[in-house]
Amino acid sequence: MKFKDYYGVLEVERDADGEEIKKAYRRLARRYHPDVAKESGAEERFKEIGEAYQTLSDPEKRQAYDDLGRHPSGEEFTPPQEWESRFWRGADPRGGPQGGQQEVDLADLFERMGFGSSGRSGRSAAGFQARGQDLEVATELTLEQAYRGAEVSFSLTVPSRNADGSVEKLPRSGTIRVPRGVADGERLRVPGRGSPGMGGAPAGDLYLEIRLKPHPRFRPVGHDLYLELPIAPWEAALGAEIEMPTLDGTAKVSVRAGMRNGQKLRLAGKGLPRRKEGAGDLYGVIQIVMPPEIGEPELQLYRDLAEASSFNPRQSLEGATTHG
Repeated sequence: MKFKDYYGVLEVERDADGEEIKKAYRRLARRYHPDVAKESGAEERFKEIGEAYQTLSDPEKRQAYDDLGRHPSGEEFTPPQEWESRFWRGADPRGGPQGGQQEVDLADLFERMGFGSSGRSGRSAAGFQARGQDLEVATELTLEQAYRGAEVSFSLTVPSRNADGSVEKLPRSGTIRVPRGVADGERLRVPGRGSPGMGGAPAGDLYLEIRLKPHPRFRPVGHDLYLELPIAPWEAALGAEIEMPTLDGTAKVSVRAGMRNGQKLRLAGKGLPRRKEGAGDLYGVIQIVMPPEIGEPELQLYRDLAEASSFNPRQSLEGATTHG
């Protein structure tokens, strides 16, 4: 029996995963399809590609094939004993080893073992179909667009196969409606907007990667938003009712007396909406800000505060030992 190197036929490594095998098959099948290929031997090559893919794309068939070991393509070989016993089990005894082993093609082994057709006599070339290639494009949105939803334009180049088998990259542009509530880094699938299929097969899909533009106020983390919220020293000391910006206006929040830098005020449901239901939250991160200029009346008040207060902000540093 002659060995067939199915990995070599598909031009992939033996440790290739299922996606790599599928991509290799699509690429080679389009290249050697009898309707487009002009080179000699294209139809036979096309059948070999189909046979290899039928075997390596099925986990059970692929494992059985790998159990045969490694051999140069076209080399005469004998399957391992345990493999042969699987093959001949249930077959006509006259065709077994005791009755004089008959000439068997490698693809026939899989049929005789109950795996079904290996692709040698599968779909005819005239009926060849291949789903179109998936495409991916990135688009930038403002936070306001992500909050409300938007229609965005895209442009990209799409590989297209000509009648002579050559590949030509054609420009394509269009618009897509992005629903409200998308997050940074999210990929949206638009069915049927990828490359067209072959032989009446469906087109591939278009994947839209969402990137959010930097915002002058808000920083998104998933569907939550963060905002640096400046307050005056006296608002931090005494507490206050202030207005905090949101994506759709402003909202009143209460600053508790004694709030410190870095503490957060949370507005539930005021972040980016989620597509199914609900929304993230908006967090105001407290930033105590000194006035840019301090007049004499304010300075006097600070002097009075310094005399009246026993607060020592560096108490935790007292008694610290310096190691040399």
